[in-house]
Amino acid sequence: MQWNTARFLIDLSRPLVMGIVNITPDSFSDGGQHASTAAALRHCEKLVKDGADILDMGGESTRPGALPLPLDEELARVLPLVREAVRLGVPVSVDTYKPQVMQAVLDLGADIINDIWALRWTEPGASSAAAALSAMQVVAQHPRCGVCLMHMHREPLTMQVAPMEGDVVPQVLSFWEQTTQTLRGLGVEKARIVVDPGIGFGKTVAQNFALLARQTELLGAGYPLLVGWSRKSSLAAATATSLTAVATLDVHERLVPSVVAALLAVERGAAIVRVHDVRETVQALKVLGAIR
Repeated sequence: MQWNTARFLIDLSRPLVMGIVNITPDSFSDGGQHASTAAALRHCEKLVKDGADILDMGGESTRPGALPLPLDEELARVLPLVREAVRLGVPVSVDTYKPQVMQAVLDLGADIINDIWALRWTEPGASSAAAALSAMQVVAQHPRCGVCLMHMHREPLTMQVAPMEGDVVPQVLSFWEQTTQTLRGLGVEKARIVVDPGIGFGKTVAQNFALLARQTELLGAGYPLLVGWSRKSSLAAATATSLTAVATLDVHERLVPSVVAALLAVERGAAIVRVHDVRETVQALKVLGAIR
């Protein structure tokens, strides 16, 4: 199996590590650490050295409660880094839901669009002319770019205020069926598409772990799985010794649970794991590979 992207045919015969590069002042885990282009590029270079197979960069925080970022600010954060990162020799993914950003980064040579909205977002109050460029159209009109379609309930500002109800697995599968059919109906080849269950995006702790426990059912969608457990609050909920400890558990104390969750995801069929701690995850996957 492979993932067809703009510049690379990505071999998915072994599990791959996607390194997270947040060009933001307010991300839940590492906001502000790589906010300048120079700092973000140094982080990209470090992640590649640590073994990242793919770099995933984003200029807007989508943590629970996050406010939308104006288009011009996102472009100012993302474009200078993409312009440099495409020279590093690994696939470059951009985490965005705005079609204008998608078009701009693809024009610079980015390989993958990683969209929490699964190409469904429309600008609130936009006129028909302003909304003419849709995310679906941007991806469909590109001859090769890869795309990751994530499941999200509601939107970042409100998703954890009123999370999903009921059995999460069939709801995620139904969502993927609808969105992939729409995209393929526009001419996008199946080999360009990867899906993400959206751990922590409008789901309860129990639902997040149900997605992991029953992850093999998600393989029934017929697309490679990209899974992102890294430093998520559900890991703190599972490992903290008390409710107070959940609130005070620093994100950097979630390294071990994050690596364990990544390994469990791979054992249950994930093709790609999206992580902050690349070196440690790569080491753990090598141990898993040694027994396979």
